[in-house]
Amino acid sequence: MVSQLIHTFIDRRRSLDPDVPALLRMAQIFHRRANTLSRVSILGAVFIVGVLAWIAGLVIRSPYLTEVGVVRDQPVPFSHKHHVAGIGIDCRYCHTSVETSPFAGIPPTKTCMNCHSQVWSDSPLLEPVRASFREKKPIRWTRVNDLPDFVYFDHSIHVRKGVTCETCHGPVQQMPLMWREHTLHMEWCLSCHRDPAQFIGRQLVQEYHVESPVKLTNCSVCHR
Repeated sequence: MVSQLIHTFIDRRRSLDPDVPALLRMAQIFHRRANTLSRVSILGAVFIVGVLAWIAGLVIRSPYLTEVGVVRDQPVPFSHKHHVAGIGIDCRYCHTSVETSPFAGIPPTKTCMNCHSQVWSDSPLLEPVRASFREKKPIRWTRVNDLPDFVYFDHSIHVRKGVTCETCHGPVQQMPLMWREHTLHMEWCLSCHRDPAQFIGRQLVQEYHVESPVKLTNCSVCHR
């Protein structure tokens, strides 16, 4: 019975196309439109992945994550605009080690009290400063421009090679409250290391003997 059914099936397949071996002839399972559908599905998947990657790039570079332009809360509302542009205090008066150390330095309370023991000495706004001085406890400032721990950055070498404060920190002298001006992402740093002349000028590149982009883009420069 089974043998008869097999022979009947083979005879019917041969009648459809005698030039093709019976075992290779199979009924079409999917409709021809399935080929078009599969191609559209693949292209659609690629398009969706591309859109998601584009959206992810926008999110990564958005102020929500980079905090660019976001004013951070501080224990004292210190105004760089007032102190730098208004009074004319040099950056190095407070950030004393910026030319000699990797860290620019946060001024001790004593530096603030050099002036504020006489100027605005009774202002409620400056009570945290006076309390810090009385109790000999440092003010806990919130870092605005903070790099990951796996990144090595040296303020002194950048300053000595002609990089100004505004290059990285923006127009600080116009900031009533401090915010981050740039993303501080690796691609932003590399934009300068690949072509320092666009930030400090070709004359300073030659005068200060700035290293070549090949050396400046070596991984060990920033990741030690």
